[in-house]
Amino acid sequence: MAKKEFQSESKRLLDLMINSIYTNKDIFLRELISNASDALDKLYYRSLTDDKIHINRDELEINIEYDKEKRELVIRDNGCGMTKEELENNLGTIAKSGSLAFKENMSKEEKSSIIGQFGVGFYSAFMVSNHISVLSKSVDSDEAYVWESEGADGYTIKKGKKADRGTTITLSIKENTEEYSYDKYLEEYELKSLVKKYSDYISYPIKMECTHHELKDEKKHEYEDHKEIEILNSMVPIWKKKKDEVSDEDYENFYMDKFSDYDKPMKVISSSVEGMVSYRSLLFIPSHAPYDFYSQEYEKGLALYSNGVLIMEKCADLLPDYFSFIKGVVDSEDLSLNISRELLQESHGLKLIAKNIEGKIRKELEEMMKENREDYISFFKTFGDQIKYGVYNNFGQDKDKLKDLVLFYSSKHEKLISLKEYVEEMKDNQEAIYYASGSSIEKIHSLPQVEQVLDKDFDILYLTDYVDEFCITALQSYENKKFANVSDGDLDLESDEEKEEVKKINEDYSSLLKEMCDEIKEVKEVKFSNKLKTHPVCLTTKGDVSIEMQKVFDAMPNSMGIKAETILEINEKHPISDKLKDLYEHNKDEFKKYTKILYSEARIIAGLPIDNPTEISKLICDVLAK
Repeated sequence: MAKKEFQSESKRLLDLMINSIYTNKDIFLRELISNASDALDKLYYRSLTDDKIHINRDELEINIEYDKEKRELVIRDNGCGMTKEELENNLGTIAKSGSLAFKENMSKEEKSSIIGQFGVGFYSAFMVSNHISVLSKSVDSDEAYVWESEGADGYTIKKGKKADRGTTITLSIKENTEEYSYDKYLEEYELKSLVKKYSDYISYPIKMECTHHELKDEKKHEYEDHKEIEILNSMVPIWKKKKDEVSDEDYENFYMDKFSDYDKPMKVISSSVEGMVSYRSLLFIPSHAPYDFYSQEYEKGLALYSNGVLIMEKCADLLPDYFSFIKGVVDSEDLSLNISRELLQESHGLKLIAKNIEGKIRKELEEMMKENREDYISFFKTFGDQIKYGVYNNFGQDKDKLKDLVLFYSSKHEKLISLKEYVEEMKDNQEAIYYASGSSIEKIHSLPQVEQVLDKDFDILYLTDYVDEFCITALQSYENKKFANVSDGDLDLESDEEKEEVKKINEDYSSLLKEMCDEIKEVKEVKFSNKLKTHPVCLTTKGDVSIEMQKVFDAMPNSMGIKAETILEINEKHPISDKLKDLYEHNKDEFKKYTKILYSEARIIAGLPIDNPTEISKLICDVLAK
């Protein structure tokens, strides 16, 4: 029989499809099973309106068989089958879809079940097979036909023998190569795993004869094998069941099994959306971070399904980075099964789903914060850094979405609070949201700069994580209240009278201060201050880079020498102030020693290293010895 050429662009298009669209060979089985499911759907829906077709839905099924010796894999269904013309049109033209044409004449509800499209998906089988035979008998014909092909060179169609309606696809599996082992597609375990992974929620039973080992003699530890037909798929996905049909335990077991977690999820978020794009989602907030969460190896993403058939195991485009800890599945009948990763990224429907999911997660977290604060605090301690990262990432473009999800430690309440809660309790005379940064609550609380703010009875947010201050900087303000670092040199909490008083002191002793500044060199300025209460000195900063930010930059491999502009402030009411004035007039050598010691003391308080500890230690001993 003469071989026919494909009506599309033959070898070049077929090669492009196999090597470009489907880089994962395993999905060929998903495609063939989806096509078989479509054929069963077509038959079932036609039986609802065609009096000539009498079927029981329970008898519809898909069967898989394999023969290692012949190197053959068979996928069989008892669906509507295809006529000679349908074989010609659906399989003779690459990317021609019989299912797609059938969908055009169906209601939306009916369309939702037709998950595959004969055409491109079918040809993925050539990734693993060098010869494909399709034997089919249509429900509308008494004749059976065989379509055969070895690839892009063409195909043949001839009469065949088949007693019952339906389609049998036989793949001749390729021989192994140095790069790839095709033997796995003839192994029972591998086939079961592929069905479970990609087609577990096909709504018809997928059956295969499986080997079971039974204990024959317990004393002799003898076993015997026997074969039995096994249903490989669960058929009904948990996210398609009604909520009142699923228990909390069902959701927890699904999560732990699906995502290989030994602990229950912290929260389950289930939703069903109808609209411009319809989908169901089942999302989980883990109770702990994955072991590789903060490593480069971690992959974010949700399992993406098209009407129960897996498209992508981890679709990263469905989650923003700040919600990368979320696990779950999304299932939409509005997404095509036969779609490449590149086209999926450009899909308007996928972008709409992602936007809705982001909003849903955010809403659920806000609700958790209000209704179950203990759970939210537990969540925030685990994943809060990711939320704060989202605030300042991409130049703060998502800060307004996330600002009400962040928590910081309150000096007044001695616990984590939200920015909204802070602002609601602000004093009438308070103009800013005050914060202080450090490595621990205890160290921050002992900072000299904190005293003045606490003395005003203002609450201070204690920032202990490296990401905190970057988050605050990105926010800039909250409800028109600016953020103010207590270590800012221009905190402006003094009265006009106090400002004038300290201004005069600095003017009167400007030469003394200049000489101290010349001696230290690392600081931008040295000045007397009335903001300190009990401490003699402190370091404050000018500009956008704080001391804590400098520490973060210093820890980076490419810090580019970013430094904070520091100011050494001396408590003008402390005895050390009078000591400096006296030494400046009568003993310049001692004055220089005190200058270096006081600067080193200020650096230690700020948590900064001392470049010359041996010299400073000697200076302290010299001063103490006198």
